[in-house]
Amino acid sequence: METIRRTHVKALAHRGTIQGVTISTLSSPTSQTKDLCHYFGGVRYGLAPAERWRRAQPLPASFTYGSEEAPGRCDGGAGLCPQPGFLNISPENPDAWNEDCFQCNVWTPIGETPEGGWPVFVFIHGGWLQFGTPNSFNPAALIGEADLNCVVMMPAYRVNLFGFLYSSELEEDAATVDETVGNHGFWDQRLALEWTKENIQLFGGNPETITISGYSAGANSVFHQLAYDLRQPDANSLIRQACIWSNSPAVQPKQPTETQTQFNQLLTALDIPITLSNSEKLTRLRALPAKTLLDKAKTIPLHQFRPTTDTSFISPSLFATLDTGGFARSLLARNIRIIIGECSDERFLYSTWFPPTDNTLSALRTRLIADYPEHIVDAVIPLYYPDGRLPPHCKNWDQDAWGEDLC
Repeated sequence: METIRRTHVKALAHRGTIQGVTISTLSSPTSQTKDLCHYFGGVRYGLAPAERWRRAQPLPASFTYGSEEAPGRCDGGAGLCPQPGFLNISPENPDAWNEDCFQCNVWTPIGETPEGGWPVFVFIHGGWLQFGTPNSFNPAALIGEADLNCVVMMPAYRVNLFGFLYSSELEEDAATVDETVGNHGFWDQRLALEWTKENIQLFGGNPETITISGYSAGANSVFHQLAYDLRQPDANSLIRQACIWSNSPAVQPKQPTETQTQFNQLLTALDIPITLSNSEKLTRLRALPAKTLLDKAKTIPLHQFRPTTDTSFISPSLFATLDTGGFARSLLARNIRIIIGECSDERFLYSTWFPPTDNTLSALRTRLIADYPEHIVDAVIPLYYPDGRLPPHCKNWDQDAWGEDLC
């Protein structure tokens, strides 16, 4: 679908004025246009921390995006967290990286805002929590031609080691500023949700009707955001509905002892002695370029940076609560509705992401441990492969079995 864009300026009350675009279709035979939606790209939802592996901060009450005379430019996209490339879906592009990626993209319907505001649809992108950007998505046609009459918000968030690195050294450092560490990508998402609750009415959205959604790692993020939201007092609850597409709960994330091993592997790969003081380790780590960190991270055994059971964002009893029905009862008590979907044949895509290094069951086990707790991997493998052999429908360990295990 061919579209055109023209400047659209919007006043946001106490937040000042921003400049986005109106997206329209162009009909070839008649050269007539139809407005689909308004778009605001790269809208800041948080302030970057002073150092890596610290929390992004909420916008102060005095923050403005721009003025009537000089509107803030929000006609591009959100910042791209440094990340590895993946096929042609997300090619590696260091020139585009920006560790200050605390922005979101917002689409709003054309026409008069209904009483109370449009429903709000928050979508979290996927990418194994290792890569991805909201800039890859454009729901303009859904809003303008399929009558998706809602405000759509998609946040960028920190991924891979920038969003999910954990260690006791980082935990000790974070404690000096009354923070925790290990799940910064999830905290970024939460901050974006809080921004939505406080500011989306300025875009015509109803902050009392937030539906959170996500695909793949975004679906897993939705589950963890729901779990965190359910532990908050009713007055602080943000989520009213959820759409979970592919993936979701998975398993209880790794314990700090397991992710500490990963941190030590990373230091060794970067030639940072683990015998140094904690502060010196972090000083050296924070001084390294993003590309150096990512290139070396690919070489270590635990090369996937995933959530940690930190007791702050992720409760140690999360999956016990899920298994015993406590999670469902909490959803019912809050009257939160969920749609859960699956993506068929997803294993073909999954099998291409950092596949096992050899075509053996042992290599498959090693690869799974990069993502999941070792004791869970060792419990699952005998269930999938009781005789240690490939099942008839799998031709190999490093593609077929690997892709199916992830799915």
